[in-house]
Amino acid sequence: MIQLALIVAASTLAAGLVGGLAVRLLPSVRARLAGLALLAVALPLVAVLLSGVAMFHMGADVVILAVAAASSTVSVAAALLVGRSITAPVDQLRAVSGALAQGDLSARALEQGPAEIAELGAAFNGMAARLEELFDARRELVAWASHDLRTPLAAIRAMLEAVEDGVATPEQYAEALAQQVRTLGALVDDLFELARIDAGVLTLELEDASLARLVQSCVRGLEAEAQRRNVRLETRLDGAAPVRCAPEKVERVLFNLLSNALRHTPSDGSVAVLVEPATDVVRISVEDSGEGIAPDALRRMFDRFWRADPARSPGGSGLGLAIARGLVEAQGGRIWAENRSSGGARVSFTLPAAR
Repeated sequence: MIQLALIVAASTLAAGLVGGLAVRLLPSVRARLAGLALLAVALPLVAVLLSGVAMFHMGADVVILAVAAASSTVSVAAALLVGRSITAPVDQLRAVSGALAQGDLSARALEQGPAEIAELGAAFNGMAARLEELFDARRELVAWASHDLRTPLAAIRAMLEAVEDGVATPEQYAEALAQQVRTLGALVDDLFELARIDAGVLTLELEDASLARLVQSCVRGLEAEAQRRNVRLETRLDGAAPVRCAPEKVERVLFNLLSNALRHTPSDGSVAVLVEPATDVVRISVEDSGEGIAPDALRRMFDRFWRADPARSPGGSGLGLAIARGLVEAQGGRIWAENRSSGGARVSFTLPAAR
């Protein structure tokens, strides 16, 4: 009997290993589950049958066979049901992914079923939502870029036609043509910079720099504009600690924020630049005494091509704040906007403190 038990045990182990390898070769999850259930039931039953041959009379074999057949049938049926509960969400996810691949960006998977399948559905939906946002951003980028490029091109074409028709002399339009070309050049430069930021190929040479020097340089460059608008420019640099940054990019961010603040500050108002050291970072804020920022603007002001009031920004491309966010984040900082409790708006960004 001991010898028979050892033979049955060794045979069952060998059959289990071979069966397990065979189940792994099945092409679908449903087939593998059914094969696993059949294998898990068949091996013990075969062992029982072999033992029954030695332990019982042949007349009892029919009962053993009937029990074995009934158990196997129930086990396979249960495996099919379990497999269906697993493969149904997978089939739905496969159908949704096919729809997404064919261009239906609104396709979403059901986040239900076993935990792993539900997590897979949630991850797929997150990917699909991000993909839809990227396509919407691309469409918006093309639409706005086409619009902003078309405007100066139309002006240049009209002036050239006037010169060709003899209505005006080249000297009359020389300065205007140069201005339109500068506008086109600035827009192309902004688009190129934004493309590099989005592609993650923007390379910056970081160095320790004095914020006081950068702030004063930007303020001096805008003093004439502030005087023309009768707006007071202030700086509060008591905590102007050195920062680790790309100085020319920081100047560009500051110039953009100060220009926006001046544009939205009424006459007799004020714009201030504040520098405040914090733990491991330095915060730079641009405050104004204007009307503040509307809730929708707070949510969208760093989106590309977004302008709260295009009529008040006739020369702007709507890319300045989007580029500012990309440049700040590329230097290890963050940027945000908020309304001041005393009125007006504040746009702040951080930079890593110098080592």
